[in-house]
Amino acid sequence: MVEPEKISSRILVVDDEESLRLTFKMFLSREGYGPVKTAGTFEEAMELINNEEFDLIISDIVMDGESGIELLRRVRELCKECPVVMVTGYPNIGTAAEAVRLGAFDYLAKPVKKDDLLRTARMALQQFALWREKVRADRQMERYRQDLETVFRSVRDMIITVDPELKVSQINERARQWATALELDLEVGSSLKELPAPFRVFVDDASRVLESRREVEEHQVELELDKLGRVVFRISGVPLEGRSEQFIGAMLLFRDVTCSEYQEQRTRRTRFHRLAGGSPAMQAVYTMIENVGPVDVTVLITGESGTGKELVVEALHAESPRRGMTLVKVDCTSIPENLLESELFGHKRGSFTGADRHREGRILQADGGTLFLDEVGDISLANQVRLLRFLQERTFYPVGGDQPVSVDVRVVAATNADLRRKVQQGEFREDLYYRLRVVDIHLPPLRERENDLELLARLFMERFSKQLDKSITAISDQALQLLMAYRWPGNVRELEHVIERACVLCAGSTITSAELSVEVLGDSGTPSLADGGESGSASFLVERVGGVDGEGEEERIVRVLRQTDGNKAKAARLLGIDRSTLYRKMKQYQIVDA
Repeated sequence: MVEPEKISSRILVVDDEESLRLTFKMFLSREGYGPVKTAGTFEEAMELINNEEFDLIISDIVMDGESGIELLRRVRELCKECPVVMVTGYPNIGTAAEAVRLGAFDYLAKPVKKDDLLRTARMALQQFALWREKVRADRQMERYRQDLETVFRSVRDMIITVDPELKVSQINERARQWATALELDLEVGSSLKELPAPFRVFVDDASRVLESRREVEEHQVELELDKLGRVVFRISGVPLEGRSEQFIGAMLLFRDVTCSEYQEQRTRRTRFHRLAGGSPAMQAVYTMIENVGPVDVTVLITGESGTGKELVVEALHAESPRRGMTLVKVDCTSIPENLLESELFGHKRGSFTGADRHREGRILQADGGTLFLDEVGDISLANQVRLLRFLQERTFYPVGGDQPVSVDVRVVAATNADLRRKVQQGEFREDLYYRLRVVDIHLPPLRERENDLELLARLFMERFSKQLDKSITAISDQALQLLMAYRWPGNVRELEHVIERACVLCAGSTITSAELSVEVLGDSGTPSLADGGESGSASFLVERVGGVDGEGEEERIVRVLRQTDGNKAKAARLLGIDRSTLYRKMKQYQIVDA
């Protein structure tokens, strides 16, 4: 196995003795380093250094014309950080001291032994690799900090973060202006404990977060202030975690909600772009989208399957300055792993078997707009490396290409996986996780969205009623009760399919329990196929799924398949069974082509 520092180790050997240049090149190349280039004069060496990047330079000190010391000085003037090893047949203290002063990595005396050369090269390249990794990490953390500061400044709420000693570590501009207007001492380094008595709630909430390391839910408090009289504040607190889940303090979010204009603005919304729901959980999602949409940072959307993550992406794009440009969506699970790299980055003609033409990747298609990476948690470690490099540099190389391509793209990713657990298990890169999660928006499951189910069910009923050209105007109390009692493991997407199926089967103006799927009925106490009710289930399907009189299970399946033109996914939804159950039934009844 090739050692890491030998992979693409670009080395320049400078010496006016051709035999020595070729010997050094042979030793280094056979050891696995490369590419190794050589120069016989100071001018040749400088031309190469000006036009190329090297990981190590090995130079003779004594050459015709300019010396190796001058070469070292010019390398440093060009801000080249690669290590330089000096070689000479006439060592002296003055020359060595000058080389060290200019930052030479080491000093080798002729005749140079092979083992000494290789050991010095290995140590120099290892040190340079460590230095580059540190620089890369520092740049990544600086970008991460800048992204957070951008979000911090743009959020409409007032924000104060405190350390475990209740000292202010950050305060956004809105909070600073508010504190200045009230003549409060709220600056970085000040203590919340020094706030006047009316603001004791700030100290109490922050202390509760610090002690329990849990969120303090949003609540509203009345404060009697000398300058403003009685005001109402909405306030909440959340714990702050650094990398590796290290607890670092608490964040307080608050706003004066006394103003009637603000109360009008905050009237509970039931629709936001294509999202629907009036629950507190969805109000928080709408607010996050409004705050983060205009800020050009990477966003990670999390939540169970079917919660509407794609709709959040569309809303973020619509709220951003890029709304007039393209939103490109990539489902990372639908593209074979060996093709995902080409799909994202594009490829050049002839770069692999079957690449008979140049192809523009999805990233380039999204230039100027937004790139949505759905189910990003499922991509391989190899593609994670390429994606991380793109997110850091905003440049990429198409497959088979040797010239970098720069793009201006906002990246939004989504996953239903627990990325923290994947990071702990070594299945997802930690640096990519933090690069994607500059801001995260979590979509709650349907079971946690208080009172949203009825609203969504009626919206879907109206939509499918129009599509099917029917006059369905209501849902019976019994059907609604069954819907409310169901667990909804498939979330909003499953509800949509259930209502679509009910509308197709509905013969009147009201959806009844008879039109609901087997899963919904079974979860409420009625035997279902999923719970082992497949034996003798023909009569159950006829009874509960609106079958024709005297129609058996086989005939019912054949009829629905014909109605859907053989679309098995849609047929399974109409039958109220899983697609796997439908395939099993088709095999049982030898239904080949309906």
